[in-house]
Amino acid sequence: MCYYNDIMALDNNLLARQKLAAALFPKIEESPQMIEARYPRRQLKLGAMVTRIAPSPTGFMHLGGLYTALISERLAHQSGGVFFLRIEDTDRKREVPGALELIINSLTHFGLKLDEGEIAVGQETGAYGPYKQSKRASIYQAFVKQLIVTGQAYPAFETVEELEELTKKQEASKVAPGYYGPWAYWRDKTPAEALAMLDQGFKPVIRWRSNGDPEHQVIVNDMFKGRLALRESNQDIVLLKSNGLPTYHLAHVIDDHLMGTTQVIRGDEWLSS
Repeated sequence: MCYYNDIMALDNNLLARQKLAAALFPKIEESPQMIEARYPRRQLKLGAMVTRIAPSPTGFMHLGGLYTALISERLAHQSGGVFFLRIEDTDRKREVPGALELIINSLTHFGLKLDEGEIAVGQETGAYGPYKQSKRASIYQAFVKQLIVTGQAYPAFETVEELEELTKKQEASKVAPGYYGPWAYWRDKTPAEALAMLDQGFKPVIRWRSNGDPEHQVIVNDMFKGRLALRESNQDIVLLKSNGLPTYHLAHVIDDHLMGTTQVIRGDEWLSS
């Protein structure tokens, strides 16, 4: 009887999460599996690299960006692979007028040939687009919808003021800042409680339900630095903002996966993130 009750409870929890996912994303009908089918594995020779430069139009192209782009372009073309440009334009508040044009023109001026992506403003080439993240919102939402169903993500309804108050309490308590563990108020709320907030018109962010433990390590085999040991993160980071657009944490992982990126070249200062 206990086993039967456990199965029934699991089924009820799944149904509740499915109902919540449908309420959060009523217009999303594609599954991640259906999306995967639209982005087939690239047919390239063994050892060919697929690299990218993925700037945000929140600032102008600088020497560090060009240097990273040069390494990425050389690795791709010397190996018989693909070099593409993806525009990560989901941070609308910080977008700088003219930045996109300057990014594209700078790559052209310095002879960095693009095989795919945004080759001119409003013009792209390649079979793995769209190459502007603002045009891929439904893709990210489909993956997040599945994460809601599986219990790996959840909606959170705090206001900016409430999050600022949370930070003040953490500072006073001298604990690590962020949204995690006992400080993650919405982490263990039920789907019914989230649905009640939606019914009242509140718009949540969607957070990752982290299983990380800072006492444990993640081992990374970096192309240049070799074996690296990094601490796991226990932060329930935001995956989707309340406007339905993704954060960097979510978007670049999905895009690099679907677009078949094989090597990511970044500045050393990004290693900690």
